[in-house]
Amino acid sequence: MALDMLGELEAFATVARKRSFVAAARTLGRSPSALTRAVQALEESVGVKLFNRSSNAVSLTEAGERLMPHAYKMLDLQREADEDLAGLSGLSYGWIRFSAPEFLGHGVLPRLIAQYSERYPDVNVDVIFTDELIDPAKSKLDFSIRGAFAQSSDLIGYPLWNYSRYLYASPGYLERRGIPDSIEALESHSLILHTAPRILKEWNFRSEERAISFRVHPKFRFSSGLAVFQAALAGVGIARLADWIAEPEVEAGRLRRVCPEYKLTSSGGESPQMHAVYPAGNLPLRVKSLLEVIRGFGDSLGRKHDAVLQHGIERVAALCGHSVGRKVL
Repeated sequence: MALDMLGELEAFATVARKRSFVAAARTLGRSPSALTRAVQALEESVGVKLFNRSSNAVSLTEAGERLMPHAYKMLDLQREADEDLAGLSGLSYGWIRFSAPEFLGHGVLPRLIAQYSERYPDVNVDVIFTDELIDPAKSKLDFSIRGAFAQSSDLIGYPLWNYSRYLYASPGYLERRGIPDSIEALESHSLILHTAPRILKEWNFRSEERAISFRVHPKFRFSSGLAVFQAALAGVGIARLADWIAEPEVEAGRLRRVCPEYKLTSSGGESPQMHAVYPAGNLPLRVKSLLEVIRGFGDSLGRKHDAVLQHGIERVAALCGHSVGRKVL
């Protein structure tokens, strides 16, 4: 197929998706008249009309509907060929498409993507923020970022950072409702449950001395992890949160740990991990580079945790009248 027809197919597919020549032109960075000429050239090549046009609407004809899946396949093949060649040459350009939990869109990933884009200005990034599990192979994504625990599948895992989960509530909520002095006491409190990617019936708690499974009877259920976090801050109830998300709010006095001696784990006692999954095969250089930037954020969380731990040890030692070396054991 001639290269100019690939350009025509791109114009056709974008107009079909946007239902507008003007919107499609804006997306592709071309003029509406250029897209009109490209679609007309494609219609002449295939010998049929592809769009029904009116003064305020654009819709596909039956022939256009039939051509759409073939156009997507051809454009995907072109993209894959470009990516393979880019990987061989060591160049970084093209698109990165991935999904990530909604909370990562709350400051973390936009900041990391800005940092990445300074180094790789020719790479475009397309992110789907959702707390649902997305299969990157089925959705034609480069990778998906997930929290919690790795699922058994044919996907390849890429660890980003480890973390722990605890229960948290606002000082205002605890002042109104009291501080639960045991896991069993949670029965009389307003619990906030995160329902994505699945609804958990039990929370598994583990301390140094005890492991307990607690049947959750939530007062509030949210499909958004960000909404769970914001609800805890607002004093709605007690929520299970990741420490890397909640501890900055604890330091600021906006949240407090509840039953602080207990972590929430898997039924087998494992702590969760932020990780990426991707289909088997070699990752393009641009994708590897972005994953390294994201993993670097996880490394910084680990260094901050060590610094906070050291500070706590020194405070305890000072109260006891002892000196402590800088090394954390």
